[in-house]
Amino acid sequence: MNLSNRLTGRQTCFLICLLLILGVWLGFGRAIEYDFVNYDDDMFVYNNSFVANGLTVHGVVDVLTRIDQIFYYPLCTISFMLDSTIYGLNPFGFHLTNVLLHMANAVLVFLVLRRMTGSMWRSALAAALFAVHPLRAESVVWITERKDVLSGFFFLLTLMAYLSYVRRPFSLMRYAAVFFLYLAGLMSKPMLVSLPFVLLLLDGWPLGRFTKFPRRVFLEKMPLLAMSAVFCAITLMATAGDSSVVAEHTPFSWHIGNALVSYVAYIRQMIFPVGLASPYPVKEVPFAEAGGSFLFLSAFSAAVVLLHKRKPYLLTGWFWYLVMLVPVLGIFRVLGPARADRFTYLPQIGLCFLLVWAVADWCISVRRRVWLSVIAVMVLIGLVAVARQQSAYWCNSETLWTHTLAVTDKNFVAHSNLGATLLAQGRTKESIRHFEQAIQLGAMQAEVYNNLGFALADTGDYGGAVRQYLKALSIDPDRAQILKNLADTFVVLGDTERAVRLYELAIKKNPDFSDALQGLAWIFAAGNNASFRDGPRAVALAGKADALCRGRDVSVLCTLAAAYAEAGRFPMAVTVARRALALAVERKDGETVDRIRQQLGFYERQEPYHELPGKGRRGKPAGAEGIYENF
Repeated sequence: MNLSNRLTGRQTCFLICLLLILGVWLGFGRAIEYDFVNYDDDMFVYNNSFVANGLTVHGVVDVLTRIDQIFYYPLCTISFMLDSTIYGLNPFGFHLTNVLLHMANAVLVFLVLRRMTGSMWRSALAAALFAVHPLRAESVVWITERKDVLSGFFFLLTLMAYLSYVRRPFSLMRYAAVFFLYLAGLMSKPMLVSLPFVLLLLDGWPLGRFTKFPRRVFLEKMPLLAMSAVFCAITLMATAGDSSVVAEHTPFSWHIGNALVSYVAYIRQMIFPVGLASPYPVKEVPFAEAGGSFLFLSAFSAAVVLLHKRKPYLLTGWFWYLVMLVPVLGIFRVLGPARADRFTYLPQIGLCFLLVWAVADWCISVRRRVWLSVIAVMVLIGLVAVARQQSAYWCNSETLWTHTLAVTDKNFVAHSNLGATLLAQGRTKESIRHFEQAIQLGAMQAEVYNNLGFALADTGDYGGAVRQYLKALSIDPDRAQILKNLADTFVVLGDTERAVRLYELAIKKNPDFSDALQGLAWIFAAGNNASFRDGPRAVALAGKADALCRGRDVSVLCTLAAAYAEAGRFPMAVTVARRALALAVERKDGETVDRIRQQLGFYERQEPYHELPGKGRRGKPAGAEGIYENF
């Protein structure tokens, strides 16, 4: 008597769910020990004001009503806000939520397939292949890719609701459940725009609805398709003006070739998950490779169509894969990488059940089934081991980008991000080499030039820094951070007039930019050029910066104290300086503690604190003549 005969159906189902959860934990559970990475985690998580403020009614409303971003995925941001409320800005909590969501998705894949097909063990094996495959690492371990696991969760719940809707008498409430779960999925990641077509495939097999309800299966998809169209329009409008769009700089033939090769590459990576990286750089695809991929895809698609009456699961699984990848193939616009492991998160489910059902159909004898069981267990153990290793590359930024450069060629994104990592660690000269390599490889992002400028300024090459900042501004003239960095450089050079204009322009671009507010306030409060000092204005600027930082930024507090002193409000200057001192002592920053004590002495004597005249170099930086006169 085998195991499934000794256990009831519910007990077997429960055991399979536990094993799926265990597999996910073994493959990806170590992520809870990992740090944030400088691959959008700063922008979308730990430097995101919505997330930092936690879950609030005002924040939720604001996130839901903002569509002026590259992608509209408010539910993902709201989930980050909830994590921030529970765990603070600790990467542990964000990683834990990602892993838990993937566990839930693994279980849901099993339950959905079992309910659709009635097959327990085939569904379990397909779900296990999906759950522990190393291609899942990017979606699960990268915090920013919460979009995948969250949208996947709602995608699978939508399928569950759809099964309930089609297998019972018509109910508007059950259809509404499908509609709103799908809406939640789209609000987690717009990639789900292809879901109505997946539902049509399922109507063919295994649901068999085309023969029973030929008109209804199309009509009931109309509201879902309309919603898909709305999200497509939102995404296209948001990306239309984005300077990071690569498609404008690459021939359309590259996009077609990349799409064809990507389809085949993802299949190869599913079978042989080696050399996985993030991201894969955009490059021209040789005609022979693109042509070979086209022939393979055409031949396999033709075979699937010819065999669909005898083996209908082939058609559903194959076209599930083809259709769900369309939104991320970059045929019309390319946002970022040529390919990405995360793009396979939901499309590969189709390949998983196609493969499992095909192999299971071949194993008609008991002996073959025994061998299949042994091989399947060995394969899954191997996949868990590789997934565990692949997820380890995401433990921190330096490890991630060092690995990416080891397995990819001409990857300017990896060079740029590794440079930023090294710069943050104080390894400035190493960072400069990577920034320069990124530019040589064709990086046209303003951020790369901005970071190179910052690194050059750190080494004292102010002329080089100014040139790089201006190149960055030529790409993105509205980036407040670049304007602020350029202003900082002019402060060091002693060109206060230009520094003030740049700070003011940065604040105009971003009125809540606390760093620019603080920089300008310091010039008015304590700068070495007496003609620019303006105590009341300095108090207003520094006060706003302090409110934005919630009184937790030592530099802002020092500036606010100097502003009060310049305005003659010495008791307030002493109070604020003492707050700054306490915060610096709490953070064990000895150098800052000494500086604040020196400044506090001035305020206690009822004297303003001013930088010494002549601090910083005067005049234009060498080699920069004639390139910044407009400022």
